[in-house]
Amino acid sequence: MISTNWRGYRVAAWVGQALLTIAVIAAVSQGNWQNALALALFLAASAVFVVMQDRLPTLFDFLFVFAALLNAGGWVWGLFYQQGPYDEIVHAFTIFAVTLALSFLAYSSMLTIFRDRKLLYLLTITSFGIAIGALWEITEWTAGMILSSKVIGSLDDTIIDLIMDSLGSAIAALTSLWALQEWTRPGAVGGKGASTVNSPIDDRA
Repeated sequence: MISTNWRGYRVAAWVGQALLTIAVIAAVSQGNWQNALALALFLAASAVFVVMQDRLPTLFDFLFVFAALLNAGGWVWGLFYQQGPYDEIVHAFTIFAVTLALSFLAYSSMLTIFRDRKLLYLLTITSFGIAIGALWEITEWTAGMILSSKVIGSLDDTIIDLIMDSLGSAIAALTSLWALQEWTRPGAVGGKGASTVNSPIDDRA
């Protein structure tokens, strides 16, 4: 059975960190300081997740770093501005990866409670992701106003992004439920993460 806490995911995440560092350097060499700053923030955030070995499934670490790399490709090499669905796909995948990581951290102390309330868990994680997507759009709009640049193309672009955010959030909820079942099953051997997530519950037992 495929595990969400396979050691190989963490190795791949560290490789992704190295590639993301190269992307930051590439953006700086191009003189594109806005892109370099955005990528540096992604690098810092993904590094935080990767070093938190006991708090998240290693799969979630890898997916977050991979999302950062997809954004790096969009900004550094201009893939966001090419014909095709790259922007929409990356939008959905980024919200998917961010929702997975942040929601698992936010609700870590309640995971065993959610285990028997699957529908509630799915609705909670999906709503959490949609909220992140809305904040993302507000951030893009604010950045466009402050920097006097065209960050958001049109209302249609915003609506499509919100739809893709919702799709990513729903997929994140399903993936998180899979991880929840693995990490909270009785006698689970999920590595360090399993014991950490279960520790608050164990303390109350």
